[in-house]
Amino acid sequence: MAWPRFLQRGTLFTSFSHHHVAVFLLTFFSYSLLHASRKTFSNVKVSISKQWTPNAFNTSIDLPAEIWSSNHLFPSTEEATLFLGTLDTVFLFSYAVGLFISGIIGDRLNLRWVLSFGMCSSAFVVFVFGTLTEWLHFYSKWLYCGLWIGNGLLQSTGWPCVVAVMGNWFGKAGRGVVFGLWSACASVGNILGACLASSVLQYGYEYAFLVTASVQFAGGIVIFFGLLVSPEEIGLPSIEAEENSEEDSHRPLIHGAENEDEYEPNYSIQEDGAVTQAKAISFHQACCLPGVIPYSLAYACLKLVNYSFFFWLPFYLSNNFRWKEAEADKLSIWYDVGGIVGGTLQGFISDVLQKRAPVLALSLFLAVGSLVGYSRSPNNKSINALLMTITGFFIGGPSNMISSAISADLGRQELIQGSSEALATVTGIVDGTGSIGAAVGQVLESPKTETALL
Repeated sequence: MAWPRFLQRGTLFTSFSHHHVAVFLLTFFSYSLLHASRKTFSNVKVSISKQWTPNAFNTSIDLPAEIWSSNHLFPSTEEATLFLGTLDTVFLFSYAVGLFISGIIGDRLNLRWVLSFGMCSSAFVVFVFGTLTEWLHFYSKWLYCGLWIGNGLLQSTGWPCVVAVMGNWFGKAGRGVVFGLWSACASVGNILGACLASSVLQYGYEYAFLVTASVQFAGGIVIFFGLLVSPEEIGLPSIEAEENSEEDSHRPLIHGAENEDEYEPNYSIQEDGAVTQAKAISFHQACCLPGVIPYSLAYACLKLVNYSFFFWLPFYLSNNFRWKEAEADKLSIWYDVGGIVGGTLQGFISDVLQKRAPVLALSLFLAVGSLVGYSRSPNNKSINALLMTITGFFIGGPSNMISSAISADLGRQELIQGSSEALATVTGIVDGTGSIGAAVGQVLESPKTETALL
């Protein structure tokens, strides 16, 4: 078996500069912050449900039911839970629509501007949704739906932009392991959101939203002033130029004097001003690229399962096993730990094999068994955490691969070598289709949230 080129060199990271490290970390933590604010809503659902229903605090206060109910949204926790599921659904549908649009915008505008705007404006919406409305004691179903639709549209600017920036800086060699490690940003964001929410939940769920929104807004400012979207911004050659140059440097030596005249280097001399910026491909052209539609449909099915855990795992643990909400939040971290390890290890294996589809197929086959095993988890935190980690490995790992490394492969394939502005559009199509699948899953699951995972 021929080893991949990045392993033949001895180490993957020898050719990386401090600019690569800075881009890796900035894009990693920018999307982690977006996911942290998104995860906060999942982690505080029990508290929100209690706050929106009259029976949570009416036991110690002697008030007529009509007066108490007038300040709250729902007569029972069951109806509040249904509305929480509706908010998840409208978020995902708006997020899916936004991904298709944001991918197109990202290939036509400065990626740094789009990402920074999305982070800061989304942070403001989260603050209004979770903090300001509670401080003002203003509860409105229509306002909550409108804000969460807007949040979905604004959050959708994140993933296409960060994947496109990473694709501009990191070439195909070792992309599986690099993107596998980097795609842990979503899981790290989930862990960060769970830790932040559980640490301040005792003061009220509004402070969980306040903390994550503030950190996300600060991150958007840092991105605006610190992120380099491509090597060309500082005068370095593009990834395509480096890879083409590397292929020429590995060209076999020509033996014999007669072959010297036959060899013609694959270079052309262009006059000054002849080099123009590559145009972005259209949405239809991106959909027609090989592999885009099949992987998008596969990701729709996978993200349906993955986001069922994302939205409802803490709620399920708290209601099914009667564990405290803060404990359920912390325990749900193990699902993301499995996803981090799974994405990195499976990405490395796909680089060694130089094929990604077989690794994905095997992992998804084993994911079926892990889901069955987790559905039979006993009321034991250690066993539950172990089964949760295994499930995250086989579900979160492939999800990270498709949304990052494979999306970058599809957006940088040889058919569009002449158009480098395709990566954000392709990423938006893949992740947007996946989000539609996740939204459909929320529609199917929300009526029975206690068993939504199983």
